[in-house]
Amino acid sequence: MAKNEIDEVSGVETTGHEWDGIKELNNPLPRWWLWTFYACVAFSVGYVIYYPAIPLLEGSTMGISGETNRSLLHAELKQVDAAKAGLRSRIESTSLEDINKTEELRRFAIAGGSSLYKVNCSQCHGSGAQGAPGYPNLNDDDWLWGGDLQSIYTTIRHGVRNPDSPDARTSEMPVFGDGVLEKPQISDIAQYVMQLSGQEHDSPAAKSGAALFADNCAACHGSDGKGGREFGAPNLADSLWLYGGSADKVAVQISRPKHGVMPAWGLKLNEAEVKQLAVYVHSLGGGEAAKPE
Repeated sequence: MAKNEIDEVSGVETTGHEWDGIKELNNPLPRWWLWTFYACVAFSVGYVIYYPAIPLLEGSTMGISGETNRSLLHAELKQVDAAKAGLRSRIESTSLEDINKTEELRRFAIAGGSSLYKVNCSQCHGSGAQGAPGYPNLNDDDWLWGGDLQSIYTTIRHGVRNPDSPDARTSEMPVFGDGVLEKPQISDIAQYVMQLSGQEHDSPAAKSGAALFADNCAACHGSDGKGGREFGAPNLADSLWLYGGSADKVAVQISRPKHGVMPAWGLKLNEAEVKQLAVYVHSLGGGEAAKPE
């Protein structure tokens, strides 16, 4: 076998390859590079043996460690759940007022309640709990059924006007437009409600509506229109409205009232979770002090 040409300048044997007059020298690879390459090969073989590595039709080879990112995540989640279990147990056995007074439990309840709210409540009440037409704003101090911790807890646990819980909050506003009152009478009451809430109104119509309000509405909403929480009757003398505060919208609600429905979350969430939600909602800014004994 003929030897390759020796380069005259360097004295190194060529490989026999030539491109446009340029000849390739047959220099050996540096030893450090070769040993690094061999080490990488050895490491890769060991990695394939020890860790999951080779893709298969379903999954991959597990390696002798059997350790995957998913298994590590599950292990970490189990550790977190174990750490939280004690706090959940304490919340379940502690009264709402004492949860709110204990800083560690209150922080945990608010953090957990925030997550529960985003998953279960934000679809109706909004991501910021600002509400929407027909869905109450949970940030203000206007509460249909009460804004203390126990009242909020009861509303969350049993819901409103649902068929699932016998203890659901229940109230029913009559359909006054179904022959009970004439359309002009309903319009007059709407004008009186505008007067109660300090809005622009027709004074003669409001005067006529005052008597009609006393006969038909005051039993639930109060003679001053400030509502009644025992009935879930809203305050009509402020600027907060569930279905709109214009005279036309008030007249529609008198004529053919809308009635919202809220699920009984106590049937879907455990006791600790319902308490966490109650503490979180109470913390949003509109929560009230406990009712006096």
